[in-house]
Amino acid sequence: MCRAAVTFVLLAGGLFAATPLEEAQQLYQRTEYQGALKILLSEPQRDSKAWALIGQCYFMETDYKKATEAFEKAVAGAPDNSEYVHWLGRTWGRRAEGANPFIAPAYASRARQYFERAVMLDPRNQEALNDWFDYCLQAPGFLGGGFQKAEAIAERIAQIDPAEGHYARAQIADKRKEFDEAEQQLRRAFELAPRQVGRLIDLAKYVAKRGRFQESEAYFAQAEKMTPNNPRILYERAETYIRNGRNLDQARALLKKYISATNLTPDDPPRSQAAQLLQKTGA
Repeated sequence: MCRAAVTFVLLAGGLFAATPLEEAQQLYQRTEYQGALKILLSEPQRDSKAWALIGQCYFMETDYKKATEAFEKAVAGAPDNSEYVHWLGRTWGRRAEGANPFIAPAYASRARQYFERAVMLDPRNQEALNDWFDYCLQAPGFLGGGFQKAEAIAERIAQIDPAEGHYARAQIADKRKEFDEAEQQLRRAFELAPRQVGRLIDLAKYVAKRGRFQESEAYFAQAEKMTPNNPRILYERAETYIRNGRNLDQARALLKKYISATNLTPDDPPRSQAAQLLQKTGA
């Protein structure tokens, strides 16, 4: 190769080299959160994007206090960023789940406020809408929750994603013990989005909850045919077995396979969560 060509290759390599933030993002997508943090925390200057990614890594590592601190810095630098505000709400929500009864309500209220703010900043932020919906469905009225608010948010979700809207309505019906209606809403969600494997998983889990285990197995098998080697199916199937107190040996095997999977993404349950579930099987 001539000297000019070598020089060009070297320059091109420099031009297209990944930045530390890009390297950290790649590690994050591969669920290598500690590796991503090592890169991000070694950088002396951090903008909102870096702080947000730091927060996401800590969140996935279940260090919610550090995640909160990172997202607060991300939001301080970009107060109109709906995604950062939503993540900050999620961290407060997780902290509320693990807090003592005296401070949990305050943490939960902060989560709700950030969910609401995220939706105000971007009315089409569906993940924020979903979390706000979940909050309202579970929280009592004095903490800003309640069925009426959940129903109103479900309608907003349906306007963006009709299938997800039916899923939200199914959750409301189940909460009201209207089990047949809940199942019909889940079936309608699957009809509208037949290529989304999550819709089949939702059905498999729900009919198992109602004691129809053979039907549940058929849905899980259909889901596996739709997306072979999908780690989420391993996790959800194992969790369904454990919740119903059956097939615990198979649940253990599924969770061990899940934990060792190399194709997990941040959208999948963390390995630490699967490990906690594995302990429930007596492993």
